[in-house]
Amino acid sequence: MKHNLLQGDKVIWAIFILLCIISVVEVSSAGSYLVLKEGSFAKPMIQQATYVTVALSAAWVLHHIPCRIYKAVMIFGNLICVPLLIYALLNGQMLNNGARWVSFLGLFNFQPSELSKGVLVITAAAAIASWQKDGRISATTFNGIVICALVHCGLIVTQNFSTAAIIFAGVNAMFILYRPPRKAMIKTYGILAGLFLFAAISISFLPKDPDAEIYKNPLMHRVTTWRSRVSGDKKIVMTPDPKDFEVTDGNRQVVNARIAVARSHGTGVLPGRSVQRDYLSAAYSDFIYAIIAEELGLGGCILVVMLYLWLLFRCGRIASQTDRVFPAAVAMGFAIMLVGQALINMAVAVGLGPVTGQPLPLISKGGTATIITGAYIGIILSASRTIKRKRPDDAAAITDAPDAITAAEFTKD
Repeated sequence: MKHNLLQGDKVIWAIFILLCIISVVEVSSAGSYLVLKEGSFAKPMIQQATYVTVALSAAWVLHHIPCRIYKAVMIFGNLICVPLLIYALLNGQMLNNGARWVSFLGLFNFQPSELSKGVLVITAAAAIASWQKDGRISATTFNGIVICALVHCGLIVTQNFSTAAIIFAGVNAMFILYRPPRKAMIKTYGILAGLFLFAAISISFLPKDPDAEIYKNPLMHRVTTWRSRVSGDKKIVMTPDPKDFEVTDGNRQVVNARIAVARSHGTGVLPGRSVQRDYLSAAYSDFIYAIIAEELGLGGCILVVMLYLWLLFRCGRIASQTDRVFPAAVAMGFAIMLVGQALINMAVAVGLGPVTGQPLPLISKGGTATIITGAYIGIILSASRTIKRKRPDDAAAITDAPDAITAAEFTKD
């Protein structure tokens, strides 16, 4: 029997590999700071190439595991991930005023919030598959998934609001495919909206001074950023103030990202010729899309957007072609999470949204984040393999019981 090296959806494999190639090229180009830090032109490229190679290897290994096996993550994943999130919150390494990183035996650092994405997607998918009926889930299942998501997001939100919001929105987007009762949705989301509004109003009354005593608590470090966004300190005026165009510590990243986009003139300056990479402190991570725009122009920007949207489309096709709920929900859950994060990152880079600190999945420089994302792609590919097995099963059914096969069976996609 012929054994294919790359099983599952070949288009997703192609998208994955293309994103990895873009990552190595653009991280190497945007990493002028890394070159100075490492004292070598080749080292940043070698590091990123190593990360994407490990990510590809992780995807290859995990896509051979039958998708149904991942249901175990619903139990064991939460038992591991929740304590890690608590540890990161209380004792995690500080980065950008957030306790987000955990060291594993001193060998490498990782963000438990990245694991939380996968754990919640699989938990939601397993719950939906176990208790759905005719494509609908009960109010109890819906509320259980929401509560589980709130536990994870509640441990993340004080250190990284945008990550918590993406995770919560991604999990809840799965309810578009498997709908809970409307009354349960209105009641639950109504309560959450009320709590969010109360929190926003409460934050707006906190002290304006970022050096106030209340902000010295490690759990309050990010609250000053939230306050500046929900308070009325900055008034919107029709006549611009010339001072608004000055480059300050507060707007340096945004201004330089917009300059990078403008420098492309639509055609790009070609890889390796970026100027703004020397001024953007996060050129190789949060603002790498601005460097892609500068170097590859409008065509490069459209290519990256289309790759992510194509990934979402292919996962949607996987979900539509399988009659098994768990693989369908897993594929769509991961696709919504990854593509949603990518769109937010790109919107920030071109000035369409506030700075959130979200990397561009599979393209931004990353160690464990890139590897974990590769693992998620592997799980998506594992889900796609269940569809590939439908054809032999159908053939066997025709051979064993030809009279039981209807005309519709021969014409189905």
